[in-house]
Amino acid sequence: MPPSFLLQNGIALSIGLAIVGLVFALILIRKVVGSDAGNEKMHAIASAIQQGAKAYLNRQIMAVSLIAIVIFAAIWYLRDGVTAAGFVVGALCSLAAGYIGMMIAVRANVRTAQAASVGSHPALKVAFNGGAVTGLLVVALGLLSVGVFYLIVRGATDHAKHAIDSLVGLALGSSLISVFARLGGGIYTKAADVGADLVGKNEQNLNEDDPRNPATIADNVGDNVGDCAGMAADVFETYAVSLIGGVLVGHLTVGSDAAVIYPFVLCGLAIIASLIGIGWVNFVKQEATASLVCGVAVSGIVASALFWWATSSIFGAELKIGSLAVPSANIFYCAAVGLIMTLLVVWITNYYTSTHHRPVRLIAKASETGHATNIIAGISIGNQATLMPVLAIAASIWGCYDLAGLYGIAIAVVSMLSLSGIIISLDAFGPITDNAGGIAVMSGLPESVRKITDELDAVGNTMKAVTKGYAIASAGLAAMVLFGSYVEDLQAFVGHKVSFDLMDHRVVIGMFIGGLLPFLFTSFCMSAVGNAAGAVVREVRRQITAKPGILTGSDTPEYAQCVDIVTKAALGQMIVPALLPLIFVIGMAYVGMEALGGVLIGTIVTGLFIGISMTSAGGAWDNAKKFIEEGNHGGKGSFAHQAAVTGDTVGDPYKDTAGPAVNPMIKVVNILAILIIPIVFKAVVK
Repeated sequence: MPPSFLLQNGIALSIGLAIVGLVFALILIRKVVGSDAGNEKMHAIASAIQQGAKAYLNRQIMAVSLIAIVIFAAIWYLRDGVTAAGFVVGALCSLAAGYIGMMIAVRANVRTAQAASVGSHPALKVAFNGGAVTGLLVVALGLLSVGVFYLIVRGATDHAKHAIDSLVGLALGSSLISVFARLGGGIYTKAADVGADLVGKNEQNLNEDDPRNPATIADNVGDNVGDCAGMAADVFETYAVSLIGGVLVGHLTVGSDAAVIYPFVLCGLAIIASLIGIGWVNFVKQEATASLVCGVAVSGIVASALFWWATSSIFGAELKIGSLAVPSANIFYCAAVGLIMTLLVVWITNYYTSTHHRPVRLIAKASETGHATNIIAGISIGNQATLMPVLAIAASIWGCYDLAGLYGIAIAVVSMLSLSGIIISLDAFGPITDNAGGIAVMSGLPESVRKITDELDAVGNTMKAVTKGYAIASAGLAAMVLFGSYVEDLQAFVGHKVSFDLMDHRVVIGMFIGGLLPFLFTSFCMSAVGNAAGAVVREVRRQITAKPGILTGSDTPEYAQCVDIVTKAALGQMIVPALLPLIFVIGMAYVGMEALGGVLIGTIVTGLFIGISMTSAGGAWDNAKKFIEEGNHGGKGSFAHQAAVTGDTVGDPYKDTAGPAVNPMIKVVNILAILIIPIVFKAVVK
């Protein structure tokens, strides 16, 4: 292959590889759906979960569509039709990735339960392949939407800057949908989960997923709409936004076609690496955690080899960034930093949230002395868990900036997100195994089956925490790139240098306001879960009081009542927090461009710490409970277990609602700031 091939055909090649990813997703769908779905009782329970998840997502789409139409019209009127079209493309692809992935996940759960009756590895394969469908959909649709839209606009206008500017609309569409999906799904899943645990476990001493608990079906539905659809939309927008950020920075700081094409090529080649990693998990028989982590490591090694070849092919010996000649090896080193960051985040989050390591066991030990000491230990671990990721992010920014400036940081982010295909496979693995355990209990399968699903669920909890940590850490890097894009785009628009001086009161005010936003945002998220969970608790108590036969098995709970409560709560209470970033950014933009820059900095810094702390603490609380349920510190039903359940219920909205929703919120703030530059600041152009 001649060196110029990638330079001439890089985007087309990446689109072709995205199609390959879609084809493999279809193959995995057939493989999962073709697996044994168990007996009629299992099928009936799985069908109820499927119907509940589908009904919720359909209602969520209707609610979000009304808001999206208003924003679409505003972008068309204030900016242009092409950017508005990009907004629609980003929103639709984000919805599609989450919706299709979730519909496969709710079919994989019952098949995982049935496979667990055969053995641990067959169950691992079914659950992982169900998750891999979501992972491949995220990267394939993300790369396809950005690549095809860019080529169409570039061909129609023959002007690179206009085509790249239009991608900002696509980024906003995917980010906004992600905020709603994360919030709505998170409120739904954690309201049901907390409500089910507080009454079922603490008051009635029922096991996890006991069919006598009226909130059980709502809890299992929530796992899918929150952890499958919500996470897919979340990482889709992070993936798309990072790719767009890399393209935008490449155009603004380097200006060559090679710098614009390179991020597309990295994402395309990483799909090959992710497919090899998925193959590793399927064909190499290992213990669950080792299998999943090795799959990521293999993908990273393959990706690094492909990236080295692509870098030398596209850039040759060096590239010009401004007046500096940068060796092409420096660009590869930045891409390698992104891959290393991925592995580091996996390792760090695994340490803080796995039952095999000290932090989770400290929380479990603290549970022996009561509910309060469990909560104190969990908050402490969450705060401590920010140290290593933030140091790693800081080192990455410093190193990549020295190697290749802002473009180097952008490439590290693109490289880190390029492995989303296999990383998201790990995340969706969690709710699939969780649901599989619920189906096993509700359908009366042998205890040996539940033992396997419980072991896989504990691994799944860690993997969910890993992927949330991955998304938030990558958001920190991506937000730095987007802030740099805001500065570069702003300077190009106003025609002079813009500085953000800490002695400028407008910048400092902006930083305070921006720093406030993540706290206010997460406050609304936590409050929404608490209110909805309280309604679930009251409904479960009402049913048990009205029908005492529920606890003896002579009466059937009214599952639909709890499903309806959390559906209405999620849809009603996701609107205000989702719109907060728009209100803050647009309001502060009229204070001045310096103040808006301060808002971006403040939001990035506090949002990163809050997101990492909440997701790590939540994952650690959850697995501390599972560690006790394995027979440690008194086992199930003990005083320590009751305290751990309380900690888990506090951690639920931490790790599955407020914490992860900060990630897309940070991106919405930054993307919206870039989008409104020519609208708000046109009066200052000289």
